[in-house]
Amino acid sequence: MAAYVIVGVDVLDEEAAWAYAAVAQPSVLSYGGRYLVAGPTAEPVEGGWDFARLVVIEFPTMARIREWYDSAEYRRAREIRADAIRVQLSFFEGAPPEGSPLPA
Repeated sequence: MAAYVIVGVDVLDEEAAWAYAAVAQPSVLSYGGRYLVAGPTAEPVEGGWDFARLVVIEFPTMARIREWYDSAEYRRAREIRADAIRVQLSFFEGAPPEGSPLPA
């Protein structure tokens, strides 16, 4: 079942953010990830949103997300972004196939 990485992002250092992206994006792709959303938050309709950008990445499975996140490639990207980008990052299981009951 597909799984997702959802990230709220605030860039504090634009130059470091570009360096991070140059390492992070290839790592995502090499683990089977694909970007579904990557950009400024358009318009919060209910509640608030504390981040300038939203990123949603789909992976084939939750196990694949964990492999990517713990990989040497992405560890390097995390080091680059340490003081340059504020993130809130979470992993989510995808919904079951249509017509299947949702888990409780």
